[in-house]
Amino acid sequence: MLSSAVSVAVQGIDAVIVEVEVDIVKGLPGFTIVGLPDSTIKEARERIRSAVENSGFEFPPKNFVVNLAPAGFRKQGANFDLPIAMAILATTGQIDCEHYSIPMVGELSLDGRIKPVRGAIAMAIGLYRAGYRRVIVPFDNRCEAAAIEGIEVYPARTIKEAIETCADGRAPFTDGGDHTTPRRHRYDFGDVRGQETAKRALEIAAAGHHNVLLYGPPGAGKTMLAKRLPSLLPEITREQAIVTTMIHSVGGALSPGTGLILSPPFRSPHHTASDVALVGGGRLPSVGEVSLAHNGVLFLDEFAEFPGHVLQALRQPLEDCEITVSRASGSATYPADFMLVAASNPCQCGYLFDPEIPCKCSPPKVEGYFRKIAGPILDRIDIEVLVPRVPCRDLLDDGRGEPSDAIRERVGRAREIQRGRFAGGRTIYNSRMTNDEIKEHCTIDIESQRIFESAVKTMNLSARSFFRVLKVARTIADLCASPSITKSHLLEALSYKNLQRHYDV
Repeated sequence: MLSSAVSVAVQGIDAVIVEVEVDIVKGLPGFTIVGLPDSTIKEARERIRSAVENSGFEFPPKNFVVNLAPAGFRKQGANFDLPIAMAILATTGQIDCEHYSIPMVGELSLDGRIKPVRGAIAMAIGLYRAGYRRVIVPFDNRCEAAAIEGIEVYPARTIKEAIETCADGRAPFTDGGDHTTPRRHRYDFGDVRGQETAKRALEIAAAGHHNVLLYGPPGAGKTMLAKRLPSLLPEITREQAIVTTMIHSVGGALSPGTGLILSPPFRSPHHTASDVALVGGGRLPSVGEVSLAHNGVLFLDEFAEFPGHVLQALRQPLEDCEITVSRASGSATYPADFMLVAASNPCQCGYLFDPEIPCKCSPPKVEGYFRKIAGPILDRIDIEVLVPRVPCRDLLDDGRGEPSDAIRERVGRAREIQRGRFAGGRTIYNSRMTNDEIKEHCTIDIESQRIFESAVKTMNLSARSFFRVLKVARTIADLCASPSITKSHLLEALSYKNLQRHYDV
């Protein structure tokens, strides 16, 4: 007797409907899975056998053939365990297969419990687009799947609960419709002593989604400032939250029971991370840190210590806001629209620009260190900020600085201006303006043009840096609620393009 169940596979962050067919054919007892399964799916034979028997059902000694259709792409993951087990029970006549048209996903443990899977929210979206309105998911995936409106989610802890659901014996999951992750901030800008220039630069970066480089001596507070940047960022929109949650779910970075991620993510890989860990890849294409930081912040501490080929891998996502990972088994494109925050010492000892502690590095070492920081990646960074050591009097100051909440309000107002400016288009932030949008929204007067022309020659700015300065100036004007870019806005934007100037001096 042939039976089937509907399930879902994930390709990249998109879902593909898969029909799980089970038949009993003549021959010695066996269990064959076809349809381009990976090793995880092939190992499902022993998991399913134990789960079925420990759930109180029989696993007769028959020759089972399982087909995962369509067979044209490789399936991966353990999310087919539950539909295969249900189809086997229907094929052997132990359950009534008449009502088993509800799509289902889930990994089985040996005792029949259903474990969470990756990509449940992507699967729910794929099923909804395919016309399905119900789905059975593991209990720990209930919140992320229920975040998609229009589809009824039935969480199941065991095989028996899944059977009850298919027999219309259980109600769909509901908890008042709140499937979001609450926002919490451990760090606040009110704790920062001094560093007014750096705080101002990070406010501008947060308002316009600009990339930032923080450089200065060790212990000056570069990492401390970067960790407080997420507290300045407003919550992302629901559409952004769905995509962000999909990426984290597919990448296995979503905790069980978590709903939509409404806070901008903050990722901070170590400088020993490989290029595969940073941009994604592996034998089967998977997400990397640049995608996990989508709609949020990617913080690279000890920037100059990252291997050169790893930093060069950032060029495509910084330019295109997405990353395409190609392997022999296939290719996948992941979103990667993140704000890059890099922190680095200016030289090996770290005291190159310190007015009190002399630098111990030789000129060749300083030049070599600069080459690590500079180059094509530096050209894609909008704001460069020197973070000096904080004077003792500032450290002893008992007064509290401006809190993150107050700064976030200004950032939110600037982003509202940007949303109104780019309404109806694909652009969201000033940092993502196209050349045509720069011509329309970044006009400057004659006097500012002369100043800008002189600065471009003096600072030897590339064409890419030229336009990035204009984008930063536009963000500064938005923070001031100014309809046009003035000379002061332009001069402040130029002051944040200073790394080369400091090394020249």
